Amino acid sequence: MKKKAPIPVQDKEALFKGYLDRLYETFDLDFLSTDPLEFVHRYDKPEDREIVGLISSSLAYGRVAGIKRSIEKVMAVAGREPYRFTMGFVPERDSRLFSGFVHRFNRGPDISALIYFARQMIEESGSIGAFFLKGYSPAHKNIKEALSTFSKNALSLDSGPVYGRKKLPEKAGVRFFFPSPEDGSPCKRLNLYLRWMVRRGDKLDFGQWKKVDPSKLVIPLDTHIARISKNIGLTNRANPDWKMAEEITDGLKRLDPDDPVKYDFALCRLGILDKCTRKVSAENCESCMIRKICVL
Repeated sequence: MKKKAPIPVQDKEALFKGYLDRLYETFDLDFLSTDPLEFVHRYDKPEDREIVGLISSSLAYGRVAGIKRSIEKVMAVAGREPYRFTMGFVPERDSRLFSGFVHRFNRGPDISALIYFARQMIEESGSIGAFFLKGYSPAHKNIKEALSTFSKNALSLDSGPVYGRKKLPEKAGVRFFFPSPEDGSPCKRLNLYLRWMVRRGDKLDFGQWKKVDPSKLVIPLDTHIARISKNIGLTNRANPDWKMAEEITDGLKRLDPDDPVKYDFALCRLGILDKCTRKVSAENCESCMIRKICVL
């Protein structure tokens, strides 16, 4: 297929907004079953959603089917009241409940540590959201500083009852759940969790962390978002790192300054549902909803 000429700058934003708004309106709650966010929607209480969101987003790596199976296993143990389960979780007694759990390179002790961390966050600050606010400032450009502080503070919590050491081991799997932008990580799963907890204005996300401004969010950068964003000219960067996530978010912010990551769920569906394949295909590209803003 012949490569198309770049879209003129003066027309690009108008085209982008029109096509991405249509995409956003198309991929709504009807597609929830294709996303780990489905699990959070099973709960009505904000305190339960906060726990389920942390667990579900933390395990959101790999294939969707595998992700959902792993979350289902954890939630089967946590039961109908995950907040109550978390606040009563005693690792010395309850870690056995996750014995044999495996999700790619995370194991049962990592889930125990994650739940124990959540309990400590709530005991210390009243909620996970309040614990996150320790590093948040409306004056910051985005949530980079807040995320860095959140991960640092989380990894400084007591992990001894889980891993058997006073200091968190360097190879402890729970570290994978709390990356930092300071290390260049795109922090995809934490940004996903933030989107679920912070965004408001539709029925997809929950908007229960009222003190965090949705305009400060950064897009959860996974392989689908990175590839599709390149296809529509939102980034030319080679590495899917924090800088790429910021660049893509800045591009989307020109379309919706108050809610730039509103497009994340819809754009990701194009990849997850194989509507935007890795290679140019006459059949797939012809039916693509955003083909007119694709630079391929």
